[in-house]
Amino acid sequence: MYNDKLFLTPQEIFNKEFKIDAEGYRPKEVDQFLDMVIRDYTEFTNIIKKLQIENRELANDNNKLRTENRRLQAIIDTAHDGQGTKSNINNIDVLKRISNLEKAVYGKEE
Repeated sequence: MYNDKLFLTPQEIFNKEFKIDAEGYRPKEVDQFLDMVIRDYTEFTNIIKKLQIENRELANDNNKLRTENRRLQAIIDTAHDGQGTKSNINNIDVLKRISNLEKAVYGKEE
């Protein structure tokens, strides 16, 4: 992911040879500085790898939670639909009973 944006690896930094001219840098100072750069670069690479793994794990967890959320929402919707249908059936039953009671009490035939 990030490797295509990086120019150097820690090993390339370690193997880098500098030309020394008459007024060149002190090789020991350059080596010490490059050692620090290598340590930082290695640590950054490790951090990136760790974050990529964590990112994949979080994406997987997110997908699982979304699936569970859809499943639970479907259960809730089914329960609401079932109650609405049950309620309608109960209302029809109540109306039929009232009608039968009216017939019995008032002696009416429809």
